[in-house]
Amino acid sequence: MGPDSAPGPAVPWRKVLWECQPFPDNYVDQRFLEELRRNEGIRQYRYWAVVKEAGFVGERLSCVAIFITIWLYIEQGLLSPETLLWTSLVCALLGYGLHQALTSQVESGCEPRTRLADLQSATIFLSFTFGFSPVLKTLTESVSTDTVYAMSAFMLLAHLVSFPYAHPSPPGSFSLNAALFASVCLASRLPGALHTFAMLSCALLVFALWPCLLQRLRENAPSQFTGVCVGVCIGGVGGLGSQWPGGAVLLALALWSVTLFCPLLLVRLQRQKDNIHGPWDEAEIHEDLSRL
Repeated sequence: MGPDSAPGPAVPWRKVLWECQPFPDNYVDQRFLEELRRNEGIRQYRYWAVVKEAGFVGERLSCVAIFITIWLYIEQGLLSPETLLWTSLVCALLGYGLHQALTSQVESGCEPRTRLADLQSATIFLSFTFGFSPVLKTLTESVSTDTVYAMSAFMLLAHLVSFPYAHPSPPGSFSLNAALFASVCLASRLPGALHTFAMLSCALLVFALWPCLLQRLRENAPSQFTGVCVGVCIGGVGGLGSQWPGGAVLLALALWSVTLFCPLLLVRLQRQKDNIHGPWDEAEIHEDLSRL
């Protein structure tokens, strides 16, 4: 009900509840819309900045595609486990050196890990993985191949959905566990225990260590980070295309949608946003209550 329903200008309306006034309960005067505020605190996005951040999502998609490509190569006998192990070792050493170079000398609030501690962790993981490779090789013998592939696909999808893209170092526990579970399922379908060990070592690089290095690049070398993401996406499409051209086309479409189309859609829709705030909003208590 608007101001025309007021009994007359002689009695001024006050915005109080403790007085009995000759106005309806839902009455407001002309000052009601004076406190209207639009789009308060709305963040304005720039297209290329959003594309750069979306590159991490595209890079994760491409990493999953590269991992699947490596598994296809080793499953078909086109890649030997020895070659994969030596390649993984060289990549791990190069990545560790680059990570150490990008790591600041002073870590906030904690002591930096020593190289000896990193070597011990790597040795323990590789020893246990190599020792349990024969067990992991026979882990899914009683499960049908279709079921193994379905579980692997579901777990890789869970890895992509639950991955902490904003702060990927270290990767989220659920995301990492889902990826390693899928890796174990796929590795159990390889010919021998050495194949399983090589595949799990590669999975550790792709899903656990690589995101940490990429986060360092994003923080300390933003321009190189963009180039690395583009290179990984090209490698993912090219690698998958060598085994499954249709999958490469689907991956290229997914990368285009995630890294180019969705940011454009976000920026366009952000311009249409129209949030209004006013006296009808719920009251907010700004007093510091921590001392109570």
